[in-house]
Amino acid sequence: MVLVYLLSALDRKYSAAACEWGWQYAFPAQRQSRDARSEHLRRHHVDERGLQKAVQAAAKLAGIVPPVGCHTFRHSFATRLLEQGYDIRTVQGLLGHADVKTTMIYAHVLNRAGRVVRSPVDQD
Repeated sequence: MVLVYLLSALDRKYSAAACEWGWQYAFPAQRQSRDARSEHLRRHHVDERGLQKAVQAAAKLAGIVPPVGCHTFRHSFATRLLEQGYDIRTVQGLLGHADVKTTMIYAHVLNRAGRVVRSPVDQD
């Protein structure tokens, strides 16, 4: 397993963490780089700009016209939960918003004509 880059305080506190599975990146960079502090070869996470470009290219290939990016997945997730009837506080917790007002921007989907969230109890 390749060593990952950790902040110096973490590296000191958990000396073996850099090679443990739990600290590995879900999206690692393709190349390793030399850590200036220890001279070890380590791997960083993938550059977010590359991931963003890949998502935009995939959207273009799929024929999706509106601008799409990684953050679109977050919006889609929150919107879908609200459409399925999950309460706003649950969505707030999942998104990590400190203030429910931030989460309320996703509640606009509940006001669309013809797209009303219905409780399974109220189904015909």
